[in-house]
Amino acid sequence: MLCLRQVCLFTLRHYQARTLSSDLLLRQINSCTHEDEVFSLVGRNKARLSEKHVGIALNMLWQLQKNRPLLLRTSDYIRNHSQFLTLCILAENKVEHMEDEAIVDSLYSILRLNVEDHDSLAEVLVTEAWKRLERQVLLSLPALSKFALCLYKQRRHCSPVTGKVAHIVNMKLDSIQDIRILSVLMISISDVISQSFRDRLLQKAEQLMEDKHEVHFNYAKRILQFLQNIKLRYHPLLEKCNEIFLRSASHLDIHSISLIFGLYEQLGFDNAEFRLVAKQLLSETIDDCYDPETFAKLFSTLGPMAGSKVRERLLVTAACMAEEFSGRQVLVILKTMQKMKCRNSPLLKKMACVLHKHLDSYHVLQLVKLTQYLVVLHFHNLELFAKLKMLLFGFLKSSVIPADTAAIIRVLAMLPSFQVEEIIINKVAAVLPQCRLQHLNSIATALVKWNHYDQLHWQNNSELCAKLLRKLNDCGFQRLQKANNLNLLLEELTHVNGEWFEEVLSEETVAVCQHLIDQITWANVLQLSFFLIKTNHRCTSLLDRIASVAVENIHKIHPFEICFILHLFSALNYDPPANQEFFESCIQHLTSNLSCFETHHLVLLGHVLAVAGYFPPVLIKKIFNISFLSKLDSQLKVLSDTLKQRVHSHLMKLNRAVCLECPEFYIPWFHERYCQRVFRNSSSRVNPLRQHVHRVLTEILGGSNYARISVLTPYYYEIDFECILDENKKPLSYMAQNIPLADVEGVYLRHDIKDDGRKALPPGAQRIALEFLDSKAFSKDSRHLKGEPAVKKRHLEMLGYRVIQIPHFEWNSMVLSTKGEQVEYLKKHLYGTQ
Repeated sequence: MLCLRQVCLFTLRHYQARTLSSDLLLRQINSCTHEDEVFSLVGRNKARLSEKHVGIALNMLWQLQKNRPLLLRTSDYIRNHSQFLTLCILAENKVEHMEDEAIVDSLYSILRLNVEDHDSLAEVLVTEAWKRLERQVLLSLPALSKFALCLYKQRRHCSPVTGKVAHIVNMKLDSIQDIRILSVLMISISDVISQSFRDRLLQKAEQLMEDKHEVHFNYAKRILQFLQNIKLRYHPLLEKCNEIFLRSASHLDIHSISLIFGLYEQLGFDNAEFRLVAKQLLSETIDDCYDPETFAKLFSTLGPMAGSKVRERLLVTAACMAEEFSGRQVLVILKTMQKMKCRNSPLLKKMACVLHKHLDSYHVLQLVKLTQYLVVLHFHNLELFAKLKMLLFGFLKSSVIPADTAAIIRVLAMLPSFQVEEIIINKVAAVLPQCRLQHLNSIATALVKWNHYDQLHWQNNSELCAKLLRKLNDCGFQRLQKANNLNLLLEELTHVNGEWFEEVLSEETVAVCQHLIDQITWANVLQLSFFLIKTNHRCTSLLDRIASVAVENIHKIHPFEICFILHLFSALNYDPPANQEFFESCIQHLTSNLSCFETHHLVLLGHVLAVAGYFPPVLIKKIFNISFLSKLDSQLKVLSDTLKQRVHSHLMKLNRAVCLECPEFYIPWFHERYCQRVFRNSSSRVNPLRQHVHRVLTEILGGSNYARISVLTPYYYEIDFECILDENKKPLSYMAQNIPLADVEGVYLRHDIKDDGRKALPPGAQRIALEFLDSKAFSKDSRHLKGEPAVKKRHLEMLGYRVIQIPHFEWNSMVLSTKGEQVEYLKKHLYGTQ
């Protein structure tokens, strides 16, 4: 008994001594201030290190790095240290004894120290964590999010273990109350979630982001990354994220702003207010950008919205820094120059010199983008283009991915004087059956161009090209005929543009959409509306279905999307069966949510509704307000030139419509100078058709002094021809009325509005506007007048004209093949007699 007691006491003393010693070692590791101290402790205590010591040591190495600025970190030194290898070996051997969260912390630490994704320790830690999850071990939510992030950093986006994490998140979603944890989990599992689970995540994120004071801008960036991963432009979350960025503006640096702009671009979202804030912040940091990476981000973000002085500084600095740019940074600079439409010759030459040392390091899609940038910027360097041709041709020969093949073909067709070899045609023929619609469109465009410019240099080239185009058409039809999912089809159609698609597949695609009409839901009406606007198709069955779905689900559809749906009906001048209910429901939803719109979007909305003949007072009064217009002016400065011109034009048209149709609003006409400037800068001249018609008109009316050509009306409508008939339908001479005539053969055809002779006409006289309407005035393959020409007719009638519109399909028909028939046709419209 005494011996047993002594053994127990010895064991207890030994255990206590070991525990005290272990606790001391843990305290020593935790108190280290430099990596070498950690490594020294590891080296002296290898035999005594437990799994807990190892986990704490790995975590401490990362914490020491984390506390240093990025440029002062020494991850390479740590990974190459002999004692780090010792730690990794010990961790591998002791992983089964580690606590659950210690496994996750160790994995996170080594990945942050830039250990290879598939390093043996990383593999062992992931495997052990996975085993425990399978055994229903419940990690805390912070640990689960950290583990999910590790899997994401290892690019295990679609792995079974990521699926297991997603399953756990699905089960625990209601208990997650931390947006930081949720945002990490969302981006980590984004590739393995169903649509219903995706919707639950979006709703949960919206809920947690309601507390505007606690959401950090980094969490909002993760939400954007999630939306980009799932390729969904979800406006409610985008707007919430944007609000957070605006509130956190003082904490944003160049890198954050660049990332946000990049995500916005990929998501098709923009916000002028954030652009203004970003422009101010970035303009203040120009002098602090010394390294190429930071400057490239500054250039790409600030360049497109900078004023002339700042833009010049950026270009000069870029030229000075050119030699230091990496291959990726050169691409960023050239892409931005394309956006800026900047063909700065000195900078382009510098970029060309730098490119030669990077060309061999680019992968195929980078080369495609590079070639496109240089061509669009009209850069001329035969040596560089020769090298690009050689590299692209090499990639084409070995390419087995249809998308890559189509991209190479498309960009090769952009190159000047490219001689097409038969091997390219054979490659195209082999890949066609695997191509999506946008790839077929790219290849068709290239083939047509090569054939047109006679760049197919071998025997029977035209016959081969024609045969290939027929095969390409067949592949397009077959792909459409196999389509049985409207969402997938619309996603594919988003990227299709060009003459080949419009001429060959446009009608067939509309027919397929009609076949899948039952699949139209509130979630895809926007995409379908975009497609119909783009193709200019007035398909009544699809339009009616879109209208009914929109009315039934009006509160599920974001107001911004309702605006584009209305644009479809307004542009095509189509009234659905329940037209009044449709427009009133949409307008009520829009006017209740005007705060969702930016200033320039409200202008576009106002114009869309005006074309359809609707002028909601709350919207009109909001737009034609001095404070609103001042805000619009400031925000237009940071928008692209194309969008800026569009907004200016639509504001003018809206102003004109309100003045003519809603005088009760007492809105003044304030676009006189704008219209004068636009017409001064336009290059309209008399074309042969106008000259011919003018001669026919003068013959009918009795002389050139009875008809004016290319006339400007009040409010700056331009009409092709104008004449005046008295109460007996006899022409009145402009000279007799002291009204100046246009110079038919001259270049400057437009009259000054003040001298356009809008004097009172004799009693019973009538001013006639004769307009020729080309195919752009009508829906595709239709004789139905579109919205804008219909509005012009309505407004001209308000200005006192009798409007005669001559459609192209009537004037160019065989019925009017002779001059005599044309004379009788015009007489009938002018006088109402044969």
